[in-house]
Amino acid sequence: MNLSLKQHASIPRSYLAVVSALLAVALISLVWLKVPNLLIPMALGVIPLCVVVVFKLPFWVVLGFVCFSFFRIHEAFPALYVLRIPQLLALGSLACLAWHLFISRKLQIFWSRELSWLMAFFILCAIGVVFASSRPVAMAYFNGVFSKIGLMTVAIAWLMRKPEDFSKAAIAFFICGLMIAIVALQNAAAGREMVEGTRVTIGRSMGSVLGDPNDLALTLLFPLGFALAFSLQRGSWFIRLLAVCSTIAIIAAMLATQSRGGLLGIATISAVLAWRRVENKTLLISIGALALPILFVLAGVSERSSGGAGESGIDESSMGRIYAWQAAFKMALYNPLTGVGLDNFYANYYFFSSHWDGKNHAVHSTWFGVLAETGFLGFTVFCILVFKVCRLAHGNLHLLAKQQANANLGLLACAEGVFAGLLGTIVSGTFLTQGFTWPVYIFTALVVAIAQLLRQPLQNAKPAI
Repeated sequence: MNLSLKQHASIPRSYLAVVSALLAVALISLVWLKVPNLLIPMALGVIPLCVVVVFKLPFWVVLGFVCFSFFRIHEAFPALYVLRIPQLLALGSLACLAWHLFISRKLQIFWSRELSWLMAFFILCAIGVVFASSRPVAMAYFNGVFSKIGLMTVAIAWLMRKPEDFSKAAIAFFICGLMIAIVALQNAAAGREMVEGTRVTIGRSMGSVLGDPNDLALTLLFPLGFALAFSLQRGSWFIRLLAVCSTIAIIAAMLATQSRGGLLGIATISAVLAWRRVENKTLLISIGALALPILFVLAGVSERSSGGAGESGIDESSMGRIYAWQAAFKMALYNPLTGVGLDNFYANYYFFSSHWDGKNHAVHSTWFGVLAETGFLGFTVFCILVFKVCRLAHGNLHLLAKQQANANLGLLACAEGVFAGLLGTIVSGTFLTQGFTWPVYIFTALVVAIAQLLRQPLQNAKPAI
């Protein structure tokens, strides 16, 4: 009798579960009928699972947001665009960071001098927005891009606690680089999205950030250091093979962009990693001196309609950069404390350039871009930040060299990739505008996180989330 009563009492709960499931299926079916894109209802069906993942795996959520935002994967593969993945990952990243920082308190936070200089630069940029020549333009860029970069830089530094985290992040970066490189090589082979007839881009027709060959080269340069470092490191044969394939594809795609800044970045990353492995430095310098001209020939830079061999003297592309750099210096002189404001160089080019050819131009330089848009004060803080991060990255490698026998191979490869990529970014920054985009700040986060891991006894580290 008691058993039957218990069974009878459990029936309503069973019915409730069944009815709830049927209602959920009916709702998804209605959405499926009304929405023409079949991927949207499928995405709605996995939302509950995604919520659980967001709070259980914050490292992967933040890493996914960085990969989609920087590599513009949804623009390289337009079928993903309608899903609004970067926006969803941004919301998920903010939610899980707030949860683990203020509620669960499982997020282990720390601070360093490099992060202090980073925050000082971001504060100067925020102040510069108020005094920008075009406040709406500066405010839009700060709110839409730069504030997210600042937040995620600190989040990456705090979330990466174990050596395996650095291996996973580095592998994710060069896999994303491989995906972008494959799309670029496909466009080059088919003659799609080309600039000046010979320079490959991605998504130019839809206004993608990758629609500029220099920006595409910049995007591909970032994962190259990780791919090359993992190619040269002992470890899993599958990861090493994947890294080798990624390296070849990324370099081939960068050659197809015909970006001189990109070529300098390739040469720098290769030189840094080779310098650590080749004992005969004289032979290495000689090989490098011969390889760089060959690299320019393979890239077909001389075939460019601008900056190619067909132009005598200083080519049009180089003169355009010189005029832009002169304008940047004049902008800094006009407002030495705050500059003209974020993303305001292009709009102010007409007023400060000594040469007007009927259109505004980009600055095409990290250093002059920062100088123009943040003034001499912001430029000084930015240079100090870069110097301190480079010194810390070199110190990380020195510490790992001391414990060579016990060092985690993935962590060592990631540290080498960060150091080589950072120097490559600095050198290529002469011709590529990277002052307010992801690379410098992701490298900063990784360098600070590696330093925290190496300098903190592992037995005192809190359990990972």
